[in-house]
Amino acid sequence: MTTMNKSIVLTIIVISTIFTGCKPSREKSALEIQNFEKSLYSQQTFSFNKPKGDSLLKMYDEFITRFPEDSLSPVYLFKAANLAITEGDGNKALAFLDQFIKKYPGHPKVPVCTFFKGYVYENILKNMDQAKESYLFYIEKYPNDDFVKDARMAIKNLGKTPEQMIMEFEAVQKLDSVRKADSIANLKAKKHRT
Repeated sequence: MTTMNKSIVLTIIVISTIFTGCKPSREKSALEIQNFEKSLYSQQTFSFNKPKGDSLLKMYDEFITRFPEDSLSPVYLFKAANLAITEGDGNKALAFLDQFIKKYPGHPKVPVCTFFKGYVYENILKNMDQAKESYLFYIEKYPNDDFVKDARMAIKNLGKTPEQMIMEFEAVQKLDSVRKADSIANLKAKKHRT
């Protein structure tokens, strides 16, 4: 090898070492995320800090992109979806939820991700048709899951104001009270006749 070729090879090795060294390792990235999570969710924090939340979302996304097969990637992807929901960014939350469902179809958190899609459509994006469709899909696909009852209740109350829900609840309570009073009166009348 000529001196010039040796210089070129040496330069390439040095440059790739520099670029490789600039990216944090998996362990360093995970530690940075852990420390950032602690600062965002510390007890001294009284309100949610959106700029910090955005930074954490970026850190999650970078880790997931750089280490897609790592065992922490589904954990961070799920946390990213929840953080996007907390921030009220429905489109970003849906993107993370869809990514989780597609990339980890056998993961135990897929059913809850499917339920959260309905929640996002209903509460953040205010798209009641999509919310209903998502909830119905969730109920059909995971009929024995923990949130089926919540999904059915959500479908029943889609688009209703809190005042409407309170009025309906009070009407049901009143009807139940009347039924109980009638039952007691019937029992007393029956007992009196005998």
